[in-house]
Amino acid sequence: MRIRSVRLDELPALQDIERAAGQCFRDIGMPEIAEDEPLPLGELARYHHAGLAWVATDDADAPIAYLIADRVDGNLHVEQVSVHPDSARRGVGRLLLDHLAAHARNAGVPALTLTTFTQVPWNAPYYRRCGFELMDDNRLPPGLRRIREREAAHGLDRWPRACMRREL
Repeated sequence: MRIRSVRLDELPALQDIERAAGQCFRDIGMPEIAEDEPLPLGELARYHHAGLAWVATDDADAPIAYLIADRVDGNLHVEQVSVHPDSARRGVGRLLLDHLAAHARNAGVPALTLTTFTQVPWNAPYYRRCGFELMDDNRLPPGLRRIREREAAHGLDRWPRACMRREL
């Protein structure tokens, strides 16, 4: 498996990966999440152009997972990490997160952040195993507070959510 920057012609594959990965939410009573459409190609292209979009690829160099990140509050914020179900439970997501951590350290960024569902096994409990810690919602910096407000407006607070941080 290899991790590399995503190519523009692969952006539709990222949408397919996210749709496939989202289907497991249907099995735990969160069909709205399973049906939520991935980011539009133009938004994904913005991550590519910013140099903040990576894929994990199979032996044929085809994407099997991806991660996109934003710069938020002086940190790198995991906007999305998705692994195709056919490649799940093989450490692919962790490799992408570790790749982002190495990129951040090289850039002098102090931490990674993300927002996630707290009671979904492959969300907050998984990220905790990857070195992330829950943040106090009452002490969020402005950028993360705005992200949480947008998520709430999108209806994601229907299920418990939180911000997490991984010091580098």
